[in-house]
Amino acid sequence: MVDSRVALSASWLARLDGEFSEPYMQELRAFLVAERKRGKTIYPRGDEYFAALDATSFERVRVVILGQDPYHGPGQAHGLCFSVREDVRPPPSLLNIFREIIDDLDLGGFKFPHGALQGWADQGVLLLNSVLTVEKGRAASHQGKGWERFTDQVVNVLNAERSSIVFMLWGAYAQKKGAMIDRSRHLVLTSPHPSPLSASRGFFGCKHFSMCNAYLQDRGVDPIDWARTV
Repeated sequence: MVDSRVALSASWLARLDGEFSEPYMQELRAFLVAERKRGKTIYPRGDEYFAALDATSFERVRVVILGQDPYHGPGQAHGLCFSVREDVRPPPSLLNIFREIIDDLDLGGFKFPHGALQGWADQGVLLLNSVLTVEKGRAASHQGKGWERFTDQVVNVLNAERSSIVFMLWGAYAQKKGAMIDRSRHLVLTSPHPSPLSASRGFFGCKHFSMCNAYLQDRGVDPIDWARTV
């Protein structure tokens, strides 16, 4: 694993630096190095493992969207959950997210120009996967290797040291990971996952995006412009 501690902003580094010397992280690093030596292709590339944290500093986080693991197709993953590069066709789950935003915020004929969500990250939306790497063509292949402990710590420090953050937990996996969040300090929004298999069971119509903005505005915080992805 590329040692990316130096890439983290000072605010994240102050809270997470100790994790890199823990045995679990050393084991994770060894696993990733071994997989590459075996010729395995791992997504995203090494300098993007911590892209979500690099894009949204600790102090700027207003919203957290929890994903599961990176996309495993060529050219898709770039370190932000649900997001793909601008020249990559948006996957079905992301298209369903866009559909709900358009319906929820009554955006009429608006169309998202691409599937890159950097504009959300720039506004304080932490797009965090639970697992930060994956083998090409093998979904969930790096689960249980240590990433979950690291990203649990990200959620823990936000939960404990910040207040009035909106956590969007879509699907059972994200909801289990967010079980420790203090509902008296933060807004936790839950629904089925936006995947084609479950979106019609309650993700469509959940109105999480308008609820998020109303909560932020009630606390004197600027809302998210969900139509701005760049």
